This record gives sequence, C-alpha cells and structure tokens, in this order.
Amino acid sequence: MSSTPNASARPSPGGPRRTPDVLVVGGGIIGLVTAWRAAQRGLATALVDPEPGGGAARVAAGMLAAVTELHYGEQTLLSLNLASAERYPGFAAELADATGHDLGYRRCGTLAVALDADDRAHLRELHAFQQRCGLASEWLPGRECRRLEPMLAPGVRGGLRVEGDHQIDPRRLARALVAACEGAGVVFHRVWADRLTVSGDRARGVVTADGTALEAGQTVLAGGSLSGRLAGVPDEVLPPVRPVKGQVLRLTMPAAHGPLLSRTVRAVVRGNPLYLVPRENGELVVGATSEELGWDTTVTAGGVYELLRDAHELVPGITELPLAETCAGLRPGSPDNAPLLGPTGLEGLLLATGHHRNGVLLTPVTGDVMADVLTTGELPEQARPFTPRRFGAVPASTERTA
Repeated sequence: MSSTPNASARPSPGGPRRTPDVLVVGGGIIGLVTAWRAAQRGLATALVDPEPGGGAARVAAGMLAAVTELHYGEQTLLSLNLASAERYPGFAAELADATGHDLGYRRCGTLAVALDADDRAHLRELHAFQQRCGLASEWLPGRECRRLEPMLAPGVRGGLRVEGDHQIDPRRLARALVAACEGAGVVFHRVWADRLTVSGDRARGVVTADGTALEAGQTVLAGGSLSGRLAGVPDEVLPPVRPVKGQVLRLTMPAAHGPLLSRTVRAVVRGNPLYLVPRENGELVVGATSEELGWDTTVTAGGVYELLRDAHELVPGITELPLAETCAGLRPGSPDNAPLLGPTGLEGLLLATGHHRNGVLLTPVTGDVMADVLTTGELPEQARPFTPRRFGAVPASTERTA
C-alpha cells in the first residue's frame, strides 16, 4: 500500500498550516498514544475529540494483568499483552519525564484467590494453563494468601501470586498523554467527528459536527466503542466493535488505618469476576460488571449491590469504607476480544480500536505499532494477527450514526 506519509517539514511557528500527515479520530488513551508516538516520529498530527482524555479509561481500573487476564483460546493475544507489559516500565518513565505527571504506576503484583472448592479447582487449572504458556505465577495455600493480605476472608481456599502483573491509574495516564501530545505539537480539534470523507477510493479526513472539513494524509479511527458508528465509513471496512458495559465503584481507604490491601486482589464470586485495586492515594477501585446492554451507561442499584456484596464476601471490612464514586463505561469489544490495529481495505484509513478489557495494558505497544505503520506503511510482525482485515466485510445492518 502507498501509505508512507509526506516527509515534508513542519511549518515554522506562525507560518501557513499544511494538511496534517495524520488525523486521529478519538481522544481516549489509544487515540492519544497513537497521536503522541506519531508526532514523535516527525509526522504532523492532529486529533479530533470533544474531550481528549475521556472515554473508557475514566472508568477502567488500570490493571496491567497480562498473566491473570489470560483466558483460554486467547494465546495469540497473550503474546501482544506480554510485549506491552514488558514495555510498561520504560513507557511510564518516559511519559512521566516528558510531562512531569505522576501516573500512579505501581509494581505491586496481583493475588488471585478462590473462595470455595470449585473456584479453587478452577484456579488450579488456570495455574496449569499459565505454566504451559511459560508464565510466572505461584500457587499459594489459603493461609499464605491471608498472610500476604490479612484482610481477606478466613474462607479463602488458595490463590495465585503474580508479581509481574502491575497497575497504573488510567485517569492520570490519560491526563499525561494529553500533556505529552500538547508538548509534541499535536493539534487538538475539540469537537465530534461527524463523517469520514472518502474520495477517489481513499479516506481523506473527516467532517466535524460543526461542519469543518479536516483533511489528512492518513486517518486513524481510534474511537473506542464508538468506532463502528462513524458515518461515511464503507461497510466493508467498518470495524465490528460493540460496547460492553462495566460498572465500577471507588471507595476511600482512611489514611489513619493504612491500606486495606497492599496489592490488586482478584476472585470469582458466585461466577462473577471481581477485582479490588488499591491505589497509593488511598483510593480502592472495585469492579467490574460485564454487561451486553448496548449504549446504556446507567449506574444501577443492582450493579452497585452485586459489587459490594461480592467484595464484602472477599474482604469483609470493605463495607466500612466511604463510597466515593460510582460510574459506568463502555469497553470496545471485538468478535475475538482482540484489538484491530493497522490499515483497512480503504486506502488512507487505519484502525486502532477493539481493545476490550486490555486497552490500558496495550497502550504502549499500540502506540509503537501505529507509529511504525504510519511511518513505513507496514504492520509490524507482532501485530499482524490483529489486522482489521481478519474479519472481512461487516454486515450492512451494523448500527451506525446518521
């Protein structure tokens, strides 16, 4: 494909503004990291989003859990998750140095525990699967789990200790990426993209909600769960991305009593996945539901009740904590729960979307992959299994905006 960008130099300050090499549609963490890395490669880059730094990251817990997020049948995705996890320390340090922002990055590890015999058997199977995949995790009896985390319920039957699964604060990450983009010269258009512009069998940019035509050499659709709703995208390249609702609670751990937990704790309670993520600032994130309810982002009494009920069963003292916030967001799910990265069948249109539950984890590798393909026209080998072309044409009945 002939997608290598124009290599002409940027205009001098105050000079005429030329057409950007890259226009990123979507200002969540995936769009922001794509824009930042593209600008660092010398590409004139613009981003269109009414509220850069918003999106699903505002609701995400920020677990960098390549090992404990492993699911059967997702071994191909595992390789990309591990590659991104390996880059995280350097990525976080670079971003913090560039912006002066504290990202809340912690190498505290994760403890996945079982509350009954069935859960214990499931965790044992997961541990064996992790070992077959060459992953580092350690099986602990219940008493050892409680030694590490004394506030766990007495009935904990055992668990998996994974020191390599870390965490970051997604809200701080998003703010830092906005600052990094600003520092790198990314031009922000704080408005909705209304329609993709296509002419001569090539994507040319977008028209915004206020009627402004924004042109670019290459357009990256990074709109999260909204990526499949941009008008003007031909059906055959429309990303098959759907919204997956998640409800999350934020509690406050009083400083006088010390942290309730020292590391991320995960479990399956009554068949429901549950995680508790303690932050250094005293916040405790509890989540998350997974609901296929379209575009609904209502925080429900039932969702809050179920999270608190299951969390209380895992850590009984949690119900004494102040409830600081309830929120709901939409993960961008794809048919195989893996991202869509790189060129589409439409010249000039690329995708960076569909990250589902791994958007925060995959931020570093996504930025690098998209910068590579935007500058060379070639998708890096590690990202080739995640080409958007693996899904073929999307049915014309896919719900879209007008």
